Amino acid sequence: MKLKVVLRKAFDYVRYDLKEIAFPSSLPDPPHVKKLRKLTWKERSLVLKEASRLYAASWVRDIGPDLHPNDYKKDYDSEEKHNGVNGATKEKEPSTLEDLVVAARGGMETLRPALQRVYMTRASAYRDALKSFIEGYQEGIQQVMVKKEDSTAQQEEDTPKK
Repeated sequence: MKLKVVLRKAFDYVRYDLKEIAFPSSLPDPPHVKKLRKLTWKERSLVLKEASRLYAASWVRDIGPDLHPNDYKKDYDSEEKHNGVNGATKEKEPSTLEDLVVAARGGMETLRPALQRVYMTRASAYRDALKSFIEGYQEGIQQVMVKKEDSTAQQEEDTPKK
C-alpha cells in the first residue's frame, strides 16, 4: 500500500510541480486588461510585409521620409523661420554627433582628433563647473563664518561683566 502512495506522489510531482519548476506559468493579467484578438493569416502577412519593407529601407544610407511617419522636419523648419532675425535663416553648426559620424567615415586618422576634441570640451566643462562649485562653497562658508562671528560678538555684548 505504501508503494502505491509513493508512486502516486512521485507521479504527481513530475506531472505538476516539476513542470511548474521547469516551465513556470506567468501571472494572470489584471482584470482591466482586455485581451487582443488573434490576427488572421492575411493580417499577419500584411504585418510581415510592412515590417520587412521598413527593415530593408533601414539598410539604405539616406533614410527618406518613408521611415519617418511623423513629419518632424516640418516643425523644425517652421521654428527656424520664427527664430531667425528679420526673416534671415541662421547658419547651423554641425553637432558633435554629426562631427563624429563624419570622422568615423574618414577612418581612424580623422576619428582620433574628433574624439580628443570631444574629451577636451567635456573635461573643460567639468573643470569649469567644479571651479564654480568650489567658489560658491567658499562664499557660503565665509557667510556662515561672518554670521557666527557676529552672533558671538553680540552674545559677549549682552552678557554683563562682573
